Amino acid sequence: MKNQNYENHTRYYPFHHFVLTPLTLLFLGWTVKKMDFSSQGTTLESLYLFIGAFILFLLPLIARMYALKIQNRIILNEMRNRYFHLTEKGFEEKEKELKLGQIIGLRFASDTELLTLMERAITENLSSKEIKQQIKDWKGDYLRV
Repeated sequence: MKNQNYENHTRYYPFHHFVLTPLTLLFLGWTVKKMDFSSQGTTLESLYLFIGAFILFLLPLIARMYALKIQNRIILNEMRNRYFHLTEKGFEEKEKELKLGQIIGLRFASDTELLTLMERAITENLSSKEIKQQIKDWKGDYLRV
Protein backbone atom coordinates (compact mmCIF):
# COMPACT_ATOMS: atom_id res chain seq x y z
CA MET A 1 0.00 0.00 0.00
CA LYS A 2 1.25 3.46 -0.90
CA ASN A 3 2.55 5.58 1.99
CA GLN A 4 -0.02 8.13 3.01
CA ASN A 5 0.73 11.86 3.23
CA TYR A 6 -1.13 15.16 3.03
CA GLU A 7 -1.39 15.06 -0.76
CA ASN A 8 -2.90 11.57 -0.98
CA HIS A 9 -4.77 11.07 2.31
CA THR A 10 -8.24 11.89 0.96
CA ARG A 11 -10.20 8.70 0.39
CA TYR A 12 -12.96 8.01 -2.09
CA TYR A 13 -15.19 4.98 -1.95
CA PRO A 14 -15.81 4.46 -5.68
CA PHE A 15 -19.17 2.71 -5.37
CA HIS A 16 -20.53 5.46 -3.12
CA HIS A 17 -18.90 8.52 -4.70
CA PHE A 18 -18.96 7.57 -8.38
CA VAL A 19 -21.88 5.13 -8.79
CA LEU A 20 -24.60 5.18 -6.12
CA THR A 21 -24.77 8.91 -5.33
CA PRO A 22 -24.60 10.10 -8.98
CA LEU A 23 -27.23 7.54 -10.03
CA THR A 24 -29.62 8.56 -7.27
CA LEU A 25 -29.08 12.22 -8.18
CA LEU A 26 -29.71 11.40 -11.83
CA PHE A 27 -32.90 9.52 -10.91
CA LEU A 28 -34.07 12.45 -8.76
CA GLY A 29 -33.45 14.88 -11.63
CA TRP A 30 -35.20 12.59 -14.12
CA THR A 31 -38.17 12.30 -11.75
CA VAL A 32 -38.43 16.10 -11.41
CA LYS A 33 -38.21 16.50 -15.19
CA LYS A 34 -40.99 13.94 -15.72
CA MET A 35 -43.37 15.42 -13.14
CA ASP A 36 -46.82 16.00 -14.62
CA PHE A 37 -49.29 18.39 -13.04
CA SER A 38 -51.90 18.21 -15.80
CA SER A 39 -54.48 16.40 -13.66
CA GLN A 40 -55.05 15.48 -10.05
CA GLY A 41 -54.15 11.83 -10.70
CA THR A 42 -50.88 12.59 -12.47
CA THR A 43 -50.01 15.22 -9.86
CA LEU A 44 -50.42 12.69 -7.04
CA GLU A 45 -48.42 10.07 -8.97
CA SER A 46 -45.68 12.63 -9.70
CA LEU A 47 -45.48 13.64 -6.05
CA TYR A 48 -45.38 10.00 -5.00
CA LEU A 49 -42.48 9.30 -7.39
CA PHE A 50 -40.69 12.50 -6.31
CA ILE A 51 -40.89 11.52 -2.63
CA GLY A 52 -39.53 8.06 -3.47
CA ALA A 53 -36.70 9.49 -5.58
CA PHE A 54 -35.86 12.03 -2.88
CA ILE A 55 -35.71 9.30 -0.22
CA LEU A 56 -33.47 7.20 -2.49
CA PHE A 57 -31.20 10.22 -2.95
CA LEU A 58 -30.97 10.77 0.82
CA LEU A 59 -30.15 7.16 1.74
CA PRO A 60 -26.51 7.06 0.59
CA LEU A 61 -25.93 10.52 2.06
CA ILE A 62 -27.31 9.47 5.43
CA ALA A 63 -25.27 6.26 5.36
CA ARG A 64 -22.14 8.32 4.67
CA MET A 65 -22.95 10.75 7.49
CA TYR A 66 -23.40 7.85 9.92
CA ALA A 67 -20.07 6.33 8.89
CA LEU A 68 -18.25 9.65 9.29
CA LYS A 69 -19.86 10.29 12.69
CA ILE A 70 -18.72 6.86 13.93
CA GLN A 71 -15.27 7.43 12.44
CA ASN A 72 -15.00 10.77 14.28
CA ARG A 73 -15.90 9.08 17.57
CA ILE A 74 -13.25 6.43 16.97
CA ILE A 75 -10.63 9.09 16.18
CA LEU A 76 -11.57 10.99 19.35
CA ASN A 77 -11.16 7.83 21.43
CA GLU A 78 -7.87 7.05 19.68
CA MET A 79 -6.58 10.54 20.47
CA ARG A 80 -7.66 10.21 24.12
CA ASN A 81 -5.74 6.95 24.31
CA ARG A 82 -2.63 8.30 22.53
CA TYR A 83 -2.55 11.42 24.70
CA PHE A 84 -2.81 9.34 27.86
CA HIS A 85 -0.01 7.02 26.73
CA LEU A 86 2.23 9.98 25.91
CA THR A 87 1.52 12.11 29.00
CA GLU A 88 -0.20 9.83 31.53
CA LYS A 89 -2.85 12.55 31.78
CA GLY A 90 -6.45 12.68 30.60
CA PHE A 91 -7.25 14.38 27.31
CA GLU A 92 -10.34 16.24 28.61
CA GLU A 93 -8.63 19.62 29.16
CA LYS A 94 -7.02 19.63 25.70
CA GLU A 95 -10.25 18.37 24.19
CA LYS A 96 -12.04 21.49 25.49
CA GLU A 97 -9.45 23.73 23.82
CA LEU A 98 -9.48 21.97 20.45
CA LYS A 99 -12.17 21.77 17.80
CA LEU A 100 -13.10 18.33 16.47
CA GLY A 101 -11.54 19.20 13.08
CA GLN A 102 -8.26 20.03 14.80
CA ILE A 103 -8.32 16.72 16.68
CA ILE A 104 -8.97 14.89 13.43
CA GLY A 105 -6.06 16.73 11.79
CA LEU A 106 -3.78 15.92 14.73
CA ARG A 107 -4.65 12.25 14.35
CA PHE A 108 -2.19 12.04 11.45
CA ALA A 109 0.77 13.34 13.49
CA SER A 110 3.31 10.84 14.76
CA ASP A 111 3.72 10.45 18.51
CA THR A 112 7.00 12.40 18.41
CA GLU A 113 5.38 15.55 17.04
CA LEU A 114 1.82 15.22 18.37
CA LEU A 115 2.17 17.15 21.63
CA THR A 116 4.12 20.05 20.12
CA LEU A 117 1.72 20.34 17.21
CA MET A 118 -1.23 20.13 19.58
CA GLU A 119 0.05 23.11 21.56
CA ARG A 120 0.59 25.07 18.35
CA ALA A 121 -2.92 24.19 17.18
CA ILE A 122 -4.32 25.59 20.43
CA THR A 123 -2.22 28.75 20.64
CA GLU A 124 -2.28 29.61 16.92
CA ASN A 125 -5.82 28.28 16.31
CA LEU A 126 -4.58 26.23 13.34
CA SER A 127 -7.21 24.74 11.04
CA SER A 128 -7.31 21.02 10.31
CA LYS A 129 -5.73 21.68 6.91
CA GLU A 130 -2.94 23.78 8.44
CA ILE A 131 -2.27 21.09 11.04
CA LYS A 132 -2.01 18.40 8.38
CA GLN A 133 0.35 20.55 6.32
CA GLN A 134 2.66 20.98 9.35
CA ILE A 135 3.06 17.24 9.92
CA LYS A 136 6.52 15.99 9.01
CA ASP A 137 6.18 12.33 10.08
CA TRP A 138 2.76 11.36 8.74
CA LYS A 139 0.92 8.57 10.56
CA GLY A 140 -1.26 7.08 7.86
CA ASP A 141 -4.81 5.92 8.43
CA TYR A 142 -5.48 3.19 5.90
CA LEU A 143 -8.80 2.07 7.38
CA ARG A 144 -10.77 5.31 7.06
CA VAL A 145 -14.23 5.30 5.57
